[in-house]
Amino acid sequence: MHLEAIANMVKARRESLSVTQDTLAQLSGVAVRTLKQFESGKGNPTLQTLQKLGDALGLEITFAIKN
Repeated sequence: MHLEAIANMVKARRESLSVTQDTLAQLSGVAVRTLKQFESGKGNPTLQTLQKLGDALGLEITFAIKN
């Protein structure tokens, strides 16, 4: 899954739960600026950041490395 698709999924989940970006930032421990950049397609979050957002939203984010 591409980073843009993950960003769209995070944003859609956040909105479906009626959670603001500020609230998600507080719940996940991710900076508001980082979250805004990610959701707008301008950010490049670390795997740890993605995991924090997924945990806060109840999403399971998995990664596969293929040869």
